[in-house]
Amino acid sequence: MIANNSESFEVEVLTAHSNAKLLIAQAMKFGPNAVVIGDDAHYHEVFEALDPMGIKVYAGAKALNSIVEMDGIEMVLTAMVGYAGLQPTINAIHAGKQIALANKETLVIAGDLITKTAKEKGVNIYPVDSEHSAIFQCLVGDFHNKIEKIILTASGGPFRGKKRNELADVTVAEALKHPNWNMGAKITIDSATMMNKGLEVIEAKWLFGLEHKQIEVVVHPQSIIHSMVQFEDGSIKAQMGLPDMRLPIQFALSYPERLKNDFTRFHFMDYPSLTFEQPDLLTFRNLSLAYAALGSGGNMPCILNAANEIAVEAFLQSRIGFLDMPEVIESCMGAIGHVSNPTLDDYVETDKETRIKAKEIIDSWKVH
Repeated sequence: MIANNSESFEVEVLTAHSNAKLLIAQAMKFGPNAVVIGDDAHYHEVFEALDPMGIKVYAGAKALNSIVEMDGIEMVLTAMVGYAGLQPTINAIHAGKQIALANKETLVIAGDLITKTAKEKGVNIYPVDSEHSAIFQCLVGDFHNKIEKIILTASGGPFRGKKRNELADVTVAEALKHPNWNMGAKITIDSATMMNKGLEVIEAKWLFGLEHKQIEVVVHPQSIIHSMVQFEDGSIKAQMGLPDMRLPIQFALSYPERLKNDFTRFHFMDYPSLTFEQPDLLTFRNLSLAYAALGSGGNMPCILNAANEIAVEAFLQSRIGFLDMPEVIESCMGAIGHVSNPTLDDYVETDKETRIKAKEIIDSWKVH
């Protein structure tokens, strides 16, 4: 997208966690001022490739946290997975950078703090998740009209229609087979458990200033309608399109303009039937746990997120079963102290304490 709109965008900084080869290739293509490789072990590989081109090379979490404050940056696209995206996003907001937010966990963990800080600094947060981008697109021209509710759509993941007894022996490979989207392992597992949708519910609360009762989830297997807004007069606006993350990324970076592109177009006759179902909250308990965390407020969503990250990691390592993940999360939500009005330090301590507790719970179980 940036390559096709070089007159509108200039890449100032590129970062990656451990994919050194892709980082090097993109840096050679776009010629940024600097790059950061999160995993220090790849520093020399990246440095040797890019230093001769005059591109500054940094490594590690501290570099990631500080690079977002660099002069010359106007917008930061935050796409790190999980808790790791919190501090760089906070630093970017404090530095007055506009935010294109793909890291939903930032608002899940510390939504109140993030939104207040962004308002104080005059920073806009543009959603990149396809569902939240859809809501944002539906609101363009209607920001002055009151929302009755929003409807977030969910594909249902690879186990849509399955019951609990059918998921007891699910393998990692089966859980990683998403029917519509090509995503990283952690997000794909979150989609399979519907935790991804739960995190999006919490994110939507902060992005659009809603109460949890105003956020509804429906399962839409075709992933063509990305989400909807219902206004007080009962009218519903929906944003539609093929499942392609390039479009919401482009919209966030180019707003309020829509840039021309050559992405594959949607044709109704390719999808003559669009269907909708209620989510199964008994089988996919993570969505219920997310709503409960949102209702409790304070640091409870932070507990939910930290426990989930540990549970997903353990599942990917085949240390726990698919149905064990919500058990780990619920146990942590009941064990970690609730803080009604947390500070940043409280969020950091909550995340640390929850991860320790989740690992203790998993270690106390028999290996599956």
